[in-house]
This record gives sequence, structure tokens and C-alpha cells, in this order.
Amino acid sequence: MTDTVTTPTPEPGGGTSQTPEALGEVAPPPGPRRSYAKLAADESREDYSLRYAPHSFRRWSPATVAGTALGGIAYLADFAIGASIVFTYGFGSGLASILTAAAIIFLTGIPIARACAKYGLDMDLITRGAGFGYFGSTLTSLIYASFTFIFFALEGSIMAQAMHQAVGLPVEIGYLVTTLIVIPIVFRGMGALAKVQAWTQPIWIIGMVLPFAVLAFEAPDAWGAFGSFGGTEGAGAGFSWIGFGLGTGVALSLIAQIGEQADYLRFMPAKTETNKRRWNLAVLAAGPGWVVIGAAKQLGGAFLAFVALEAVGKTHALEPIAPQIEALKPWLGSFALPAAALFVIVSQIKINVTNAYSGSLSWSNFFSRVTHRHPGRVWYIFLNLAIALTLMEMNMFAALNKLLGFYSNVGIAWIVAVAADLVINKRAGWSPPYIEFKRAYLYAVNPAGFGAMVIASVVSILAFFGLFGRYAEAFSTFIAAGLSLALCPLIAWATKGRYYLARPNPVAAAVAAATVDERATHTCAECETAYELPDIADCPVRSGPVCSLCCSLDAECGDVCRKDPEGAGSPVLMPVPTVPRATSEAAPGA
Repeated sequence: MTDTVTTPTPEPGGGTSQTPEALGEVAPPPGPRRSYAKLAADESREDYSLRYAPHSFRRWSPATVAGTALGGIAYLADFAIGASIVFTYGFGSGLASILTAAAIIFLTGIPIARACAKYGLDMDLITRGAGFGYFGSTLTSLIYASFTFIFFALEGSIMAQAMHQAVGLPVEIGYLVTTLIVIPIVFRGMGALAKVQAWTQPIWIIGMVLPFAVLAFEAPDAWGAFGSFGGTEGAGAGFSWIGFGLGTGVALSLIAQIGEQADYLRFMPAKTETNKRRWNLAVLAAGPGWVVIGAAKQLGGAFLAFVALEAVGKTHALEPIAPQIEALKPWLGSFALPAAALFVIVSQIKINVTNAYSGSLSWSNFFSRVTHRHPGRVWYIFLNLAIALTLMEMNMFAALNKLLGFYSNVGIAWIVAVAADLVINKRAGWSPPYIEFKRAYLYAVNPAGFGAMVIASVVSILAFFGLFGRYAEAFSTFIAAGLSLALCPLIAWATKGRYYLARPNPVAAAVAAATVDERATHTCAECETAYELPDIADCPVRSGPVCSLCCSLDAECGDVCRKDPEGAGSPVLMPVPTVPRATSEAAPGA
């Protein structure tokens, strides 16, 4: 069941039924024009999946939000990716690739993380207002959804390998188990995710540190030998520009991870004078800071695989479970296998609940705009997991480098365009100083960000497939990043920012200046539910305020407010309560 819209029912023959008042009866109170299915209306599970996260829901501390976000980066795909890069391109090129990709991901992640935490918006809603437009960000929803199911499949494959090693479970059945095990957790939303991440963190930390501690005592010379490792494909231990470019492309496939971090950061409480230091640190750590740990894990995973290479062979060395077992054997003996399996399973559950959760948000955003229907976030969990399970059964792990290298061209074009808008366009005045995400005020497509991403993606993918020569193929991700970074401001300047706002938001300036109480609520004229001011749009068709989700799902209004606002009647003036200047610190800071 999905949301429904109530309309008058005509009598046969064209008339309408008599009202209770005409029959001398007392009319029942009218219900809301739009009502949502039970799952879609339950925000304890829905987590405001398609809208602004209100202050009333952001009840967690900065440390709790950051801890939950960082718990999601427990994944061991970093181990497999790092090992694959170093085995293919050698230590010198591999090290440079991992560190360069980490620097790019960190820098682009800073403005995105701060915007998501400040405005209470997920990555899709940020993208709408940061140069892509209302329907332009539909494509990025698909890009982001593909990130979540690709990496769910990758992480699920690693978990299935661990279960096969530990108990002999066939990997095909293991794929199904890894898929089903996350559903009850993801179904319950942010509250359940926060608990799972907190409860499993001690096991994960011990499992992460222990193999390196064992090797520090048992194989102290291994790090030196690793530094001269030339890979398994004859690349050599020195630096190669081709290897560096291709390796960086693989590592940059993780750039869209900032979207998953944003899905948690939107629940960050408002920044105030009291908490601003903790707030800034939490946003930095949980936003772009994930890649510092991620890069260390890639190098660590490559090191463990190198140490285990002679004992287990190349194929198994690239599977994180086997190097983990080999590293633990000197201290744990026969207990190394169950200990390693427990660590891998815990790690993969921690990340795959995040992948499944973020995927459900992304699919919700996509289908709500395409179909004008929203049955609830939880139903899209099953769609995302079904695609991921199919990829696992197709053994996507075998084509890891090629798949991630291709994906990173599109992912980096998107993320860099958003970062360029937030850092350059907004400061130059070509983009509004705030994030406008509501359909009522946005053009369908904004060529600044959307155009930059499409052009950069097409050119870089052609380069990736060798159309422009060997070096362009190796550096296709750099081409994507450079074009997107240059074109987004250039198009915004050329169009004078015309395509950011279809019409002015009458209260946005006051909210941005913190001269109004943005926590004040207005009752939506469609669903008759109260929402905080940033989630409300003035609707001339409904002659009152409507919430952002009802606005998105309205299939009957014809976008009159954007195309012909005067023809729809006078603008709707919403009462905006002012607040004393002394209390304006409660609003999110810059």
C-alpha cells in the first residue's frame, strides 16, 4: 500500500452525493487530503527518508552520530581493494595511488559533510540544491544506489567466503545468508543502526588490531620486504605513471562513501556556541575523516595479503579471511579460523546494514520523483538487496578492479561537481547561499552541476575504454575530476546562476540569517501533519503550506507555482515567528 489522495466521488450520471448537512446529519470531520501507508508514516522506521531531518528528531549527541557513521566503515573491502592495487601495480605505485585518492576524497568530502550536518539533509537533497535541480539529481540517485548495491555485493562476498572457511557453508548459500541477516536491523532505522554499531565496535577494534600486533612480534622484517614488493603481475616495486593512474582510479571508486556518511550526518544536532568545537570535530571525523582510516586499511590489507601470499596463493590472498587467519596462527593456533571468521562477519554486518540503509534512501528518492508514489523506505530495502544478491551470484568479486575503475569515473564527476558548487559557486554568488531542496522552488534540471557531471562522465568513460590513448585511459578519473571541477563554476557563471531557483523561497533568507525560529512548525495542507519551517513550501494550488514530500508526490498541480505562479493565484504568505537575536545561536552555524 502506498500514499493515497482523497478526491470527491461523483454520483452516477454526473451528480455528486448529498452532504450529511443536506440530510440534516452532523458531518464527520474531514480527513487529510493525502494519507500515507503505515510504514511510510512511521518516522521511527522511515527516518525522514525523503525530507529534511527536523531538530525534534536529531536527539543524538555529536559523538553518537559520529560513532555510528564511523562504525559503518568497518568494511573489509578496503583490504581487498588495497591488496588488489598493490598486487597489480606494485608497492610504489600502489602506495601513491592510495594516498592520492585519499587526499581527493578527503578534500571533496569536507564541504559536503558540513552542508549535510548543517542543513539536516541527505546526499540526494544536497545534490538537488547544489547545481543539479529537482530531476537532475534523479540520475545521481541511481549512481548512489549503484554504489550501495555494488559494495553490498562486494562485502557480502567477503562474508560468504568467511562462512565457507569457518563452517563449510557453500558460498552460494552464504550469499543468501549475508543478504537476509541485515534486514531486521535496517528495517528499524537509525535507532537500531546506532545500537548495532556501538555494541559491535569493541569486537571490531580487537579484530582489526590483533593481526598487526602478532606480525609486529612474529615477522618484524615483513614491512621492509613489503616495501620492495613488485606485485604479482611483474609491475615492479618502483613508481609507474600508468600504474599510479589506474590504481588511483580503483581507489577513487570509494568517493561516493561520503553519501553514506551524510545519511548519518543529517542527524547531527544544531551547532551552538556550547557545542561548536565538538560539532566541528565530529563532522570532520565522521565526514571526510573516514578516508583516513580507509587508506590505512587499504595499506594494511595489502600488507596482510603480501605476508600470506606464499602460504595461500594469490587468489586466496585477495580474500580478507585467508590473510587474517595466517596472521593470527602464531598466537591463536587452531582458534585462528573461528576468531578471524568472527571478525570478518562482524565487520561485514556493520557495513552492510549501512549499505542497505543508504540504498533504501536512494531508491526512495528516485522512485518518489518518477512515480509520485512513496510506499515507505523499508520496501526499497528488498529491491536493493535483490540486486546485490544477483551480483554476488554472478561472482562480481572476480572482476573487482575493472568494475570499480569504471564506476569511479561517474562517481567522482558527481561528487566533485557538488563540492565545486558548495565551495566555489556559493561563495561567488552564482548559487544561493543556502541549500534549496524542495520541488516548489527548483528547476527540473540545473545545467551547472548536472551538465558538468554528464560531460565529465562521458569524456572520462571514453578515456577509460582507451579512445584517447594509454595515458588518458590510466588517468580517466583525473579527467573526470578536472572537467567537473572546471565546468560546474563555468556553467554557473555563464548562466548567471539562473537555473538554481525557479522562484524565490519567501522564508529562506530569514532562516539562513537565523532571524526566525526555524523549529516553528506549520501544518501541511495535504497530509495535515506539522513540519518544521525548512521542510515547508508555500503552495498557491493548495492555498497554504505543504510539506516537501507532499509537494514531491503531487501529480496534479502541474508545477504551476514554478511555471506560472501568478496564474495560480496570489502567493501564500506563511506566518514566520521571529526570535530574539540572543537566542539565534540555536540555529545551525555556518
